[in-house]
Amino acid sequence: MPITSVEKDLDALTMTVTAEFAATRERLWEAYTDPRQLEKFWGPVEWPATFTRHDVFPGGRSEYYMTGPDGERSGGFWEFLAVEPGRSFEVRDGFAGDDGAENTDMPDMRMTFEFEATDAGSRLITTTYFGSLEQLEQLIGMGMEEGMTSAMSQIDAVLADLESFAAGRGAEAHILSDTQVRVSRVIRGTAQQVWDAHHKPELIRRWMLGPDGWSMPVCEVATEVGQTYRNEWEPDAGVEGERFGFTGEALEIEEPYRAVTTEAMIGMPGEPNVNEMTLTPVEGGTLLTLVITYPSAEVRDMVLSTGMVDGMETSYARLESDVLA
Repeated sequence: MPITSVEKDLDALTMTVTAEFAATRERLWEAYTDPRQLEKFWGPVEWPATFTRHDVFPGGRSEYYMTGPDGERSGGFWEFLAVEPGRSFEVRDGFAGDDGAENTDMPDMRMTFEFEATDAGSRLITTTYFGSLEQLEQLIGMGMEEGMTSAMSQIDAVLADLESFAAGRGAEAHILSDTQVRVSRVIRGTAQQVWDAHHKPELIRRWMLGPDGWSMPVCEVATEVGQTYRNEWEPDAGVEGERFGFTGEALEIEEPYRAVTTEAMIGMPGEPNVNEMTLTPVEGGTLLTLVITYPSAEVRDMVLSTGMVDGMETSYARLESDVLA
């Protein structure tokens, strides 16, 4: 069991949980900043978590829900107040309803996560600050301490799994819900380099091409909220296929960490997708996380069946070899 102590200070209204790990501090930090890893242990064993958003930068936000043994859900969120990469972060932690909005009927808390190096590996000190003695007693009574103990019992297995999350693996898709898919890949480059590769036309045209034999005659980029973008591709002479493209609007931009856009195929009716791209520095490069929200499960399945993820991997591999090399 990683937890070595749990201390409650009724005067300071805090609960401090200390845990020791054999892994390095850098490896432990990565487990908390990569949603693929975090959702494998954030939550009791019987209540696994699914993260639909995880932005580890000041002003960023995480959203998740835990699923109980009978299919019931309990939602939550973090608002990142401070981040010192590799060493600590501070969040406002709260409950959320089925729609993801904050449940103001429940208390929120401030939490700090401090990552320390030790001779044997690393130490994590998690301190929860409650707003009142009543809140502390309420949340402890709801099983908060037992939940954290159960959650942390799962971390060692995640830390030992280096291969599943390492740089060099291809793009992978994970279905989050009936309408959401998360595509993840570690790209060998800094967050700023990967951001620029997605927002500078002269770079985009070099890698965002899919299969060989296609070019990108139209590449109009949205660099501010409210602007629209437009990308069009066409086959080279002798290559089968028809010209196509996508357009959309920038909804959020937090350079170089997060961009949210709509996406609609040019000439096709229907509601657009919403694409949420998050860039997180990790060992070996930058974790690109793309959460795509489709209008329906039918549209989601139709798009996935086209080989979308394989096409994205071809482009990401070209990004590494032709732009970031």
